[in-house]
Amino acid sequence: MSELTKTRAAEILQNLRDRYVLVLGDVMLDEFVWGDVTRISPEAPVPVVDVRRESIHLGGAANVLANLVALGARGAVVGVVGNDAAGRKLQTGLRDLGVHDQYLLVDESRPSTTKTRIIAHSQLVVRADRESRNPVTGKLEEKIVTCLKEALTQADAFVVSDYDKGVVTPGILREILPVAYEQAPVLVDPKLRNFNSYRPATLVTPNHLEALRMSDTEDHSDDGSHHAAKVIREKLGCDAVLITRGDRGMMLLEGDGQPVYVETAAREVYDVTGAGDTVIATLAGALATGATMFEAATLANHAAGIVVGKVGTATATAAELLDSFHR
Repeated sequence: MSELTKTRAAEILQNLRDRYVLVLGDVMLDEFVWGDVTRISPEAPVPVVDVRRESIHLGGAANVLANLVALGARGAVVGVVGNDAAGRKLQTGLRDLGVHDQYLLVDESRPSTTKTRIIAHSQLVVRADRESRNPVTGKLEEKIVTCLKEALTQADAFVVSDYDKGVVTPGILREILPVAYEQAPVLVDPKLRNFNSYRPATLVTPNHLEALRMSDTEDHSDDGSHHAAKVIREKLGCDAVLITRGDRGMMLLEGDGQPVYVETAAREVYDVTGAGDTVIATLAGALATGATMFEAATLANHAAGIVVGKVGTATATAAELLDSFHR
């Protein structure tokens, strides 16, 4: 299988500029509190963080869309927020990206999913989560389906970003995936709770531990990853499975062929926050242009190598991605 060249990567990224990618999933607000630690609390054996600054970022499915925009694509995200300050920040964040937020639905009964990370000296000290994992039901579920059917008419690729926070339900997947699959590549970042509902799909992208759980195996070797991918593909009937394996790169299995191993492109790993969002966003963008599965996987691997070298929720730009091939 021929290597992805910088010239071909540039061609894919250029073609991506007129592609539209639709994302369904759990949108989140990622809050970061940055500071220094110089002492231990007298109240308990925990560090005292002297706060220096704070920042907020789009997280979850919203971060998938942010990654697509950073690469030059157009798109939208269908998700749910609460009627709260975090929800309004998410709406503002999407508008700041130049993206319409009309598909960000408000549920009065739940909080906006918020992850607050306290970081000192570039190290995560603690994370606090505010969320509801109850599945959306009734009229809200119907509204999500309506939004998806409307937005799918212009989609060149469709991403399901399932963080198991309740927005992705079996009912929505049953309604939408057959429609989407007839029109464009369908990519799923899965969770175990909805595993049997991810059909039909073009590509399913579990991480290594998720793949082992989904295939009921504990073999962490290359052969174990291959076995897990085969089991997942057989159970779901999807076209391909890509397993992300951290510092061991990725493993791609297309159809009944042999697995392809893509070595990690990361030079230094500072923070893996949001790396999975970057991977599926880049995969979706590349497949939307007609790139091969191997080309998409290689491009996604380079993008992931960039974002894990940054602290906090991050994106990779098209320029950074091309520069990574030069290196």
